[in-house]
Amino acid sequence: MENDNLLFSRLRSARSRKRTVRKDVIKQIRKKYKRSEELWSIKINIPWIPLENPYQRGFIRFFVVREDVMRSKDGELFEGILKKINTSMFSESRQFLKKKRKFGKRIYVEKEQKLKRVSSWSWNDPKFGLTVQERQYFLKYEEYCPYRKCNEVYYEFIEPWRFILRVRPHMITHYKPIDFELEKEYAELESYVKHHKIAGIVQKTIYGKSNSWRTKKEDLHLIKSRKYIACRMSATEIAESFMDDIGPAII
Repeated sequence: MENDNLLFSRLRSARSRKRTVRKDVIKQIRKKYKRSEELWSIKINIPWIPLENPYQRGFIRFFVVREDVMRSKDGELFEGILKKINTSMFSESRQFLKKKRKFGKRIYVEKEQKLKRVSSWSWNDPKFGLTVQERQYFLKYEEYCPYRKCNEVYYEFIEPWRFILRVRPHMITHYKPIDFELEKEYAELESYVKHHKIAGIVQKTIYGKSNSWRTKKEDLHLIKSRKYIACRMSATEIAESFMDDIGPAII
């Protein structure tokens, strides 16, 4: 009888076996994800090698501070702002043209280039480095994002006339050697890790939460978010808060 009880205690249930298989799968996923991160670090740290004969490939366009603005007392200020919001554009020709249909005909128009918008995250990030004096030249805007289905806040420079566009040849002076074995292994791991089910497991097990496409705004009203269960205020406290906002009644 004792031998039978010992035998039954050693038998694992179906639920236990399923849990063990799942843990093994998650362990393998985490291992492959860490390996892909290691390979990515190796790729970006491969040193660039200078070319013996540099060559030109197209043109590049970017913003510079106007000469009259640069000679003024605030020249260094606007130069520092431009370093944070400058953009560059590549083109095969110096004209920077693109095709466009007009009245059924294909015509060429100049490509539009604008300064970079500052997101709300970068605005509050100390590493971005916007000083108090530089922030005076930005204006806050709010725009609806159809992908996230919410309003996004950004900051835009209000005096773009202080900068002009300049074109220069795009010179290729260095190259990075390619390790084909590394590229093959990295491509296989990326194809596996980027699968939507695997990516969800990685996000949940490594970063601790699921990667939802809906962003949670910090200033979102509790009632509008419909999370009533997270509200810790009682009905009496809510009523008192409304009365405080209204003020004393006039009889």
